[in-house]
Amino acid sequence: MPDLAELQKKLGYRFKESDHLILALTHPSVAHESSGSAQHNQRLEFLGDAVLGLVITNELFQKFPGFGEGPLTKARAQLVNRRILATQARCLNLGAYLILSRGEELSGGRTRQSALADCFEAVVGAIFLDGGYEAGREFILHCFREGFGELREIPNLDNPKGELQETLQAHSNEPPEYAITSVTGPDHDRIFECLVRHGGIELARGVGKSKKEAESMAALAALQALRERA
Repeated sequence: MPDLAELQKKLGYRFKESDHLILALTHPSVAHESSGSAQHNQRLEFLGDAVLGLVITNELFQKFPGFGEGPLTKARAQLVNRRILATQARCLNLGAYLILSRGEELSGGRTRQSALADCFEAVVGAIFLDGGYEAGREFILHCFREGFGELREIPNLDNPKGELQETLQAHSNEPPEYAITSVTGPDHDRIFECLVRHGGIELARGVGKSKKEAESMAALAALQALRERA
């Protein structure tokens, strides 16, 4: 059993119910090893993902009143993705506290990006469950301020279409294809919807005030989906 007192110092939060933290640290492999009977952190990960998204979205919304949905969505995507969450987990040394099956331990589960990102989200969920929204918010903003300053500058993905193509080319030389699926609204206020597909499979859709913006938002949504699967 990991040293929970030491970990709680790192987190900056003391749990009322230590079982919440233990569950957040328990990798799904533990359940697989015990024929599915043991509880693990996937439900807390689901909860933490929602809390994390709400806190970061609200922070961006409040700090950048002059920006619309598109730039705010890009900013959130850059702040909250699997790579960043794994980095946050490493800053807290969560890998050392993970409760793993023997097989997962031997295969390097403590350093695996997906396991670390999932554990970070589960810890967020556990803090929210134990202490409520404000406790979760304080923890999240502390972590992200350490890494990104005070969010004085809104981050962005300058070229999501280019980044998507580079990501896909790691596995295939076939480029992504974009198609406008609908155009709605009056002439002076058009809304374009675009889908992006690869290898005949739809990856995501996006909307924008122009064809270019819709394609960019579709590419951004595809990048988010691909990162979540990584």
